[in-house]
Amino acid sequence: MTRSSAAGPRRNDQSIYDTHADRWWSDEVRWVRTLKNMVPGRLSWFDKFADWEGRKVLDLGCAGGFMAEALAQRGAEVTGIDPSTGAIGAARAHAAQAGLAVKYDVGQGEALPYDDGTFDRVVCVDVLEHVGDLGAVLDEVRRVLRPGGLFLFDTINRNPLARFAVVTMAEGVLRLLPRGTHDPAMFIKPGELRAALEARGFGVGPMTGLGPRGVNRRGDPVFGRLPGTALLYMGTARKPGGNDQISEAA
Repeated sequence: MTRSSAAGPRRNDQSIYDTHADRWWSDEVRWVRTLKNMVPGRLSWFDKFADWEGRKVLDLGCAGGFMAEALAQRGAEVTGIDPSTGAIGAARAHAAQAGLAVKYDVGQGEALPYDDGTFDRVVCVDVLEHVGDLGAVLDEVRRVLRPGGLFLFDTINRNPLARFAVVTMAEGVLRLLPRGTHDPAMFIKPGELRAALEARGFGVGPMTGLGPRGVNRRGDPVFGRLPGTALLYMGTARKPGGNDQISEAA
């Protein structure tokens, strides 16, 4: 879904994943480096809830493969899917170069091309605030997870502070993201997402903030867990069935 306005840039413009695919792994583009820098911060928290070794994992909205490769390096059997043909091409090429057996598909979260109960884990980061039908995506996540399977996600809260931080500052001033990447009307409040997951029978675990915690030598932000969920937030949810329960490791 892409929205546009005569008074400003196109919103929720996801064409950037095709136009920048050839430089995805080059470290030449600052906003792409920013996305790469978010992976360790996400995994430092997801690792508290999920074991990866030998698990079948779907990276839903994988773009050029930053998260998918990190999960494969943890021993997971990873499949990545994304609607961007260019990004999937870049992901396939880099995985082959790195010697990682990651399977990549072009497709939409609203209609996943996988059988019921295929995956032990579904990871979905920087995606839910962009999809055209959130309910359909959550339905598909539930369908492709095995009983007791784990859904790990992050997204952006919908409030004036998040709009200012992500759209005004990150896109407009700091240029950490291209202008028009996000439509703030599509951001999701934590309570809304929790209710949508619970309506589908998920057992929802804790949520926590995600954000900048410093800068690296290139002056790019590095990310990690934050105490509040006012801006970006991460969460976990368990499909009913099986013997697993969500608990955070010490």
